[in-house]
Amino acid sequence: MRATTLTGVGEIEVQERDRPEPKADEVLVQVGACSVCMTDYHMYHGTFAAPTPLVLGHESAGTITEVGTAVETFDVGDRVAINPTVPCNACSYCKRGETHLCENNTSIGGAGETILDGAFAEYVRVPAINVEDIGDMSFERAALAEPLACCLHGVEQTDLTPGDSVAIIGAGPIGLLLLQSFRNAGAAPIVVSEPDDERRELAAELGADIVVDPDEEDPETAIPDAAGGKVDVAAEAIGLVPTIKQANAVTAEGGSTLVFGVPDQAATMEVSPFDIFFDEVDYRGSFSLTVEDFERAVTLLQHGRIDAETLITERIGLDDLPTAFDRMENGEGLKKVVVPGIDG
Repeated sequence: MRATTLTGVGEIEVQERDRPEPKADEVLVQVGACSVCMTDYHMYHGTFAAPTPLVLGHESAGTITEVGTAVETFDVGDRVAINPTVPCNACSYCKRGETHLCENNTSIGGAGETILDGAFAEYVRVPAINVEDIGDMSFERAALAEPLACCLHGVEQTDLTPGDSVAIIGAGPIGLLLLQSFRNAGAAPIVVSEPDDERRELAAELGADIVVDPDEEDPETAIPDAAGGKVDVAAEAIGLVPTIKQANAVTAEGGSTLVFGVPDQAATMEVSPFDIFFDEVDYRGSFSLTVEDFERAVTLLQHGRIDAETLITERIGLDDLPTAFDRMENGEGLKKVVVPGIDG
C-alpha cells in the first residue's frame, strides 16, 4: 500500500509499505478520508516529538476490509469513523472514563507517548473498540468527528450553562467547530475575534452573535463591549501566549479561560495567583477526547447539527501533504482533507 511517511523533522515521503494485518481484536480500514490537523503540523516540524519513520494522520474514516478473529461487532464493508485515542482500559483514569488521560497514552497517528501508524495511507489497522459506524455519511464529513469530539470535550471542561456568554479567540477550523459546539450547548451571546475577513464572515454565518476584527479594535475592550460585559467563558483556539492572556483578560469573575489551542511545549507565561484567588477565574485545559466525546460527535454529524462541509476547503492526495503544511503555516484555507484515492 502507499503511505505518506514522516521520515525526519520536516521530511515526508510517500512509501510503498506492506498492508497491515489486523490482530484478533482489530479491524483493517481502507481510508476514505483523513483531515490534516495542527498536531500533524507540529509533529512534522518537530515541535511535538514523534518517532520516525511514522505514518501520521488521526482524523479519519473509511471502510472495514478485514476483521480480526475476535471481532463480533463489525463486518467487512462497514463504513466507520476512527477514534485515534487508544485507552488501556486498566489504569485509574480509564476506569473512571477519562480515557484521554490514560497512563499508557497511545495514539493512532497523533500525539501520544506511544504512537501507532496513522491514516495518511491507503489502509490503517485499528482496535475494533475505536471505530464508530457512520452509515451512509460521507467519509470527509465523518473525518471531522475527531476534531469535533475534542471541541465537545472542551465545552464540557468549562461547565457551561445555557445562556452563558462565550468569547472565542481565533476562527480557524477548530475555532469554528468550537463555535458550533458552544452554540449547540446553549451559549449566548457568542463573540468571535478573528483578523481574517473571510473567516470572520464565516463565523457569523455559522452562528457567532458578534464578530470582532482584532486588527481594527482591541479585543480586550471590544469583546466586553459586544457581550455586555466580560464573558463567562473565553476560549483560546490558536495556541499562543498573547492570545491566551487576551482570553483571560476578557473572562468575567467566576468564569473560565479555556486553553484549547495547542501551545508550544516550551512556552511559559506569568499569571497572578491573587487574581485567580480573588476573582475565582479558572484556567481550564482541554486535551484530546474521551470515548464518549467521540460517540457524541459522530451522532451530531449524522443528524446535521454541525456544518462540516463548509470547513473543508481542500481535497488533496497523499503526495500533497508537505505543501498542505506550507499553506497551513500561511493561514491559507481551512480544513485540508487527504483522500488517498486521488492519487489513483
